[in-house]
Amino acid sequence: MVTIHPNLKPWHQSMTSNPQYYSHTTLSPLCTTKPSRISCTASSESNQSSPAGRIKRLVLPQEGRTKLNAYPDRDFYAYPRFVTHVDDGFISTLTNLYRSKLRPDSEVLDLMSSWVSHLPKEVQYKKVVGHGLNAQELAKNPRLDYFFVKDLNQDQKLELESSSFDAVLCTVSVQYLQQPEKVFAEVFRVLRPGGVFIVSFSNRLFYEKAIGAWRDGSAYSRIQLVVQYFQSVEGFTKAEIVKKLPDASGGAAAENKSPFSWFMGLLGLLSGSDPFYAVLAYKNFKPVYETE
Repeated sequence: MVTIHPNLKPWHQSMTSNPQYYSHTTLSPLCTTKPSRISCTASSESNQSSPAGRIKRLVLPQEGRTKLNAYPDRDFYAYPRFVTHVDDGFISTLTNLYRSKLRPDSEVLDLMSSWVSHLPKEVQYKKVVGHGLNAQELAKNPRLDYFFVKDLNQDQKLELESSSFDAVLCTVSVQYLQQPEKVFAEVFRVLRPGGVFIVSFSNRLFYEKAIGAWRDGSAYSRIQLVVQYFQSVEGFTKAEIVKKLPDASGGAAAENKSPFSWFMGLLGLLSGSDPFYAVLAYKNFKPVYETE
């Protein structure tokens, strides 16, 4: 079951097809005012006439989905981690990417979020909804208007209206998804036509919680893996890749020099810049905006 939490202000849009999710929040009356707005039914009806959003093929074999730590993710994330998982250079690059790709007044869903926001501070968005596994972390995120807690490895269904977001973000977390094809299909469903899904990552991870296909991969293979996730869902545009690597004179480039440096880099114990990778694609089409 998903747990819903109001954060900074009420969200005046019905969010789930099951009113019981609101039974403990101030939004309880709102979920029953316009039940016809719940679009899960509309989504299934549209999918009958269009292949868009369907999973065309599975990317991962079963062994590629396994984790060294098989205990539930909710247990692993039971206690908040008020730390940043990537360095300032990575965060700055990501914020600039969001600044260039996300329009003001957009409605944004931040999947697998935390206590830190990477959205540009000077840009106002109509609504930012967060998702994660630790309510204490999400409650501290200053940009979230609303958040909910759910384990996407247990249940990939998002209790959100279809075509309700202009952008979906996933930062340094895609490596933990055991059913990425289903999650990407759900992202496609909740995006509006022309909406963008931005998946960013570096070389850092909780090694025991990352899936086998990610643990055993190189930077190149991980990029291609995320590209294949997009390709597995009918209707996403051709994936775009954004990379920013450390200066060859030092920093994280040294991680390739020895097994020890590689291992220490995984633990985040080496100084230097984190490599930046992002893969993004749009629902149905890439919009073109006129500049003033």
